[in-house]
Amino acid sequence: MEVLKEGQGELIGWHDPDHNRQWVRDNKTSELVDKRITADEAIKRFLKDGDILASGGFGHVRISTNLIYEIIRQKLQNLTMLGKTAVHDMDLLIAAGCVDKVEVAYSFGHELRGLSPASRRKVENGKCNVAAEISNGGFQWRFLAAMMGIPFIPARVMGGTDTFNKSSAKMVEDPWSGKKVTLLPACYPDVAFIHVHSADRYGNSRIEGTTVEDIQLSAASRRLIITTEKLIDTEEIRKKPEQTVIPHYLVDAVVVQKYASHPGEMPGRYYYDEEHIAKWLKLSKEPDGIEKYLNKYVFGVENFEEYLEVVGGEDKLEQLRDIESGERPPEYPWAR
Repeated sequence: MEVLKEGQGELIGWHDPDHNRQWVRDNKTSELVDKRITADEAIKRFLKDGDILASGGFGHVRISTNLIYEIIRQKLQNLTMLGKTAVHDMDLLIAAGCVDKVEVAYSFGHELRGLSPASRRKVENGKCNVAAEISNGGFQWRFLAAMMGIPFIPARVMGGTDTFNKSSAKMVEDPWSGKKVTLLPACYPDVAFIHVHSADRYGNSRIEGTTVEDIQLSAASRRLIITTEKLIDTEEIRKKPEQTVIPHYLVDAVVVQKYASHPGEMPGRYYYDEEHIAKWLKLSKEPDGIEKYLNKYVFGVENFEEYLEVVGGEDKLEQLRDIESGERPPEYPWAR
């Protein structure tokens, strides 16, 4: 197959599919094993310096903030992050010095709240390398190729754009139509963490609402840590198997943590903590503000339960639940 054009971005997370299949056989099990562990144990056991990681959810929605804080608390370094739709999670990890290389589709901004001063400053100062770029759909299809066990997947995206030029994709001639087609290489993150609404002790997981690309990501990742709002019995899982979007055999650890997405949203459970996000955006404009934030909310607490108390405890959480249910209107401090 003749390659017509190649992107100049770094190829991140690719493995020969047969080698990856063998790695999975050697390192994972399909047995029903109780996988419940704490957040600190999960990070110590499955994530190490230099790994490639991906975070589930979308932007500020359904993110595993408890694991993000634990990575910072354990001071991991030289991580590469796949910024498929990574916003608050990536911003924190870059700001804390844990992530110093990224491949991005959608990052470095907090959506309508404004840009990400901390992580943008690191890139501008050369302390974080944007090694490759890709589109949102392109990232999902990279994970899909890995899920399918194939080296690449063809798609009609990115051709003729600067995004293609900065990606690791290749352009070839379709042998049937003779037209140009983009080949997106498979991507196997070393570790991914995905926050779900409910899961059993084995890792069978349910997500209410859109799954974004978490189905593909869960199957593509070599190690998968599930964080869940609620632990449910396996008999309940078996009664409605169609609701299981992530099966147990993909999962390496289950961390039970209610409100784990805070200050992000958990659809149907609680709304964004806009006050807290605004505080982060204000403090992160300066390096000493980042240090102040981390000292209070990450290093100044023993675990996520203590963090939830520091950010307002049950009164704040009740407010966020009421906003999500429509019982009270949201407030937007950044819009004042």
